[in-house]
Amino acid sequence: MDKLRALEYFAAAAAEKSLSGAARGFGISVTAVSKLINALEKGLGAKLFDRTARGLTLTAEGTRYLEACAPALARLDDADEQLRASALQPKGTVVVGVQHVIARGCLTAALPRFHARYPDIEFDIRDFQRVTDEQVSGVDVMLVLGWPKAEDLVLRRIAAGRFIVVASPAYWAEHGIPRRPKDLERHACLPIRAVDGTVMDAWAFTRGAEQESVVARGWLTTSNAHRDLVIELALAGHGVIRILDWTNLPELACGSLVRALEDWESTEAPPVNLLYRASARRIPRVRLFIDFVTEVFRELDQMRGQQVIGTERPRWLWRHYGRASASMTRTD
Repeated sequence: MDKLRALEYFAAAAAEKSLSGAARGFGISVTAVSKLINALEKGLGAKLFDRTARGLTLTAEGTRYLEACAPALARLDDADEQLRASALQPKGTVVVGVQHVIARGCLTAALPRFHARYPDIEFDIRDFQRVTDEQVSGVDVMLVLGWPKAEDLVLRRIAAGRFIVVASPAYWAEHGIPRRPKDLERHACLPIRAVDGTVMDAWAFTRGAEQESVVARGWLTTSNAHRDLVIELALAGHGVIRILDWTNLPELACGSLVRALEDWESTEAPPVNLLYRASARRIPRVRLFIDFVTEVFRELDQMRGQQVIGTERPRWLWRHYGRASASMTRTD
């Protein structure tokens, strides 16, 4: 028995939850995959899969064995990829699903640098909101902010978003700059709905041992898809907004948006997640993009002067189409 090949077939069948899926990935017959996996089970004296009409499920022994073998298989894959990458100029198309809030001012600005390194790699960038079969289909890599559920995908947290409160100089001049979060109650705040429909109006902050929360209210609430609308309104002096610190760097740099509450930190830091199928890292161009995006967000932390750690899933996410403030605990 070819032990290494058997292990590869076993790992692929576990990832695809079917022998036919593993066979397609290697371009061989289902019979060939089944034969080696059966031989592997016989040699181990253990059953690795439960086989049902709905597909394959790892047994307890199979789960432990896969966890033990995965690091060695990953190292072999890495060695293969490095050798192939050094011998061949990577080319082809990488299909990337990305949320607009990540693309704006962060990924978009970095893509020309990737293109300069690998001119034969092309991109197909697609709007991506949440993990569904329809949106995942045909996509190599996904970049998602928040706390997605991704049972059949590799999920890597590579960074986190940091919220800041901003408005135009004209707005602050007319209404005054808040000195602490509570002062925002007297301002026209323009909250945004999350992808799930919840109004993100619970703005919580810390400063040392102090904690303070505020319900952000104003004359306008907008959907996540139209977040640029509130940015334009803030630039025009019509209210206060909470944005991620990477989304409007030019406006912050030139002073058309001015940050308030600089000595306070938001308690909420949504993670930036990379999602992809386990087999995707075997494709050189996809792996290069995964490594590049990780590098881009590492550089963002360097620019901040600190690493921003993603927080856990907030309670308000369970209140679909409600208001986050309904779940807010007042600690001030």
